[in-house]
Amino acid sequence: MSKTDTTDTTDPTDANRAADGDEAATDANRAAGGDEAAGADLSTAPQEETGAETIGGPTLGIVGWIRWFWRQLTSMRVALILLFLLSVGAVPGSLIPQSGVDDMKVADFKAAHETLTPIYEKLQLFDVYGSVWFSAIYILLFVSLIGCIVPRTWQFVGQLRGLPPAAPKRLTRLPAYTTWRTDAGPEEVHEAALAVLKGRRFRARATGDAVAAEKGYLREAGNLVFHIALIVMLVAFAWGQLFKSEGGKLIVEGDGFSNTLTQYDDFRAGSQFGIDELEPFNFTLDSFTGTYETSGPQLGTPRTFEAAVTYTRDDGAGEKAVIKVNEPLKIGDSKIYLIAHGYAPVVTVKDGKGKVVFKGAVPLLPIDNNITSTGAIKVMDGYRDKNGDKKQLGFKAFFVPTFAGDGKGTMFSQFPALADPRMALTAYHGSLGVDSGLPQNVYQLDTTKMEQFEVEGGTGVAQRLAPGQTMTLPDGAGSITFEKDIKEWASFQVSQQPGNGLALTGALAAIAGLIGSLFIQRRRVWVRAVRGEDGVTVVEMAGLGRSESAKLPEELADLAVALTATAPPAPEPAEAEASEGAEK
Repeated sequence: MSKTDTTDTTDPTDANRAADGDEAATDANRAAGGDEAAGADLSTAPQEETGAETIGGPTLGIVGWIRWFWRQLTSMRVALILLFLLSVGAVPGSLIPQSGVDDMKVADFKAAHETLTPIYEKLQLFDVYGSVWFSAIYILLFVSLIGCIVPRTWQFVGQLRGLPPAAPKRLTRLPAYTTWRTDAGPEEVHEAALAVLKGRRFRARATGDAVAAEKGYLREAGNLVFHIALIVMLVAFAWGQLFKSEGGKLIVEGDGFSNTLTQYDDFRAGSQFGIDELEPFNFTLDSFTGTYETSGPQLGTPRTFEAAVTYTRDDGAGEKAVIKVNEPLKIGDSKIYLIAHGYAPVVTVKDGKGKVVFKGAVPLLPIDNNITSTGAIKVMDGYRDKNGDKKQLGFKAFFVPTFAGDGKGTMFSQFPALADPRMALTAYHGSLGVDSGLPQNVYQLDTTKMEQFEVEGGTGVAQRLAPGQTMTLPDGAGSITFEKDIKEWASFQVSQQPGNGLALTGALAAIAGLIGSLFIQRRRVWVRAVRGEDGVTVVEMAGLGRSESAKLPEELADLAVALTATAPPAPEPAEAEASEGAEK
């Protein structure tokens, strides 16, 4: 065989390989030749500085930094971080006494923690919700949510106004796909597909040789509702903090209360609340009823707490009502809650000449579940000693509604109801310190400027009394009688919280939006029907979800079954030939 023949019979593939080899050799020669320009373009090594001026990277500038900061602030990641910080920041407000809630507890905490107090004061931990750092987190979260919601809302509106996208060229690449052949025409399949998809609440349209449909817009709507609801709750919280009022009042049976600032035992209000916004009303505590479990493992457990009151609105019409735990009395915008109760023994104090210098019910504060109570009895005016000198008397009182511990040197209560009451009194004389101008706790006795009586018939410094008994003070200083009449008291909280309804609405909307965003799936479905070469229509169905879900293939299968009612599968060519041969 000649060379010519050999050349003519060479495989073209070999020729191509040879050509590729020549090109590779050429590239190698170029590289070996040191094409510095190409090497410089492709190299990632650090460049050595030369005498030429180097060109720096782009700078953001002030406007650029502002845009960058805004994009970071309005991102979902930062919003979640701020929400987490707000939750963490609220923890100290629950664990540390707050000056706007209970000033007495704050004072006690400061006295007991002298080292921590300066640190907590610098960090504003005694006023967490009014602190600078908590307000900053709150405002940043508010701005972040708004900046996140506004553009997403416009995007969602654009999606609602838009049409489902046209079908991709290759439906086989989509995660859910099915196909079959049918004798129905393409137009008939398209019409049936439109009817089926719209019947399943898809937004559908015919485009080209296919039908495009989309469903699940409520997922994004739920997401937006959730974020808007968070803003509503933030607004409600801020509104409630600015315009709220809350006060407490302890009332003994038979006494009354008028909703004015001077009548409250303690009162707190928002910075934007005006005193003239207090609801005009008054009420009287007619009676308090408390019942307890008398046997079994729940002995002493409260069963009934009810305060019967008579209240009067500004129009002067008196009405009866019963206030129970978690069942407040609503008068206008104010709600009256029953929050505590206890006993108020009635005592009579006389001086050495038998003159009554004090008589009344003295509320005592419970210290345990069996309503063992402590308090103070103060006689500030009208008392004179045997020499006619003006003095003040004070008594430390310890009360138990059901006495136990007799003969053991102690007394305690074994049941919260008034079964066998006792009261131990320790007497003092001197100055109560009420003229110093400093506020005092009415339930505590300041004995720094007082001297203790040494009484007989008791422990030497205190005496235990049953109802109707009298403790005689030494040296003709007078007496105190524990009367048989023991009244009960109830503590009420009167509050105006304008943002509660709005906060509840926001919370319910947030739950509804969260459910929608978690359980509704955004998905698209396409149906393509084209005439094949053999005249039989080929139907393709495919689905695509915005997030992976096992339900998408199931839904596509249900749609395919519904569509086959109008476009039933046609026999395959092999099956058709076999059936024709059988007939022949």
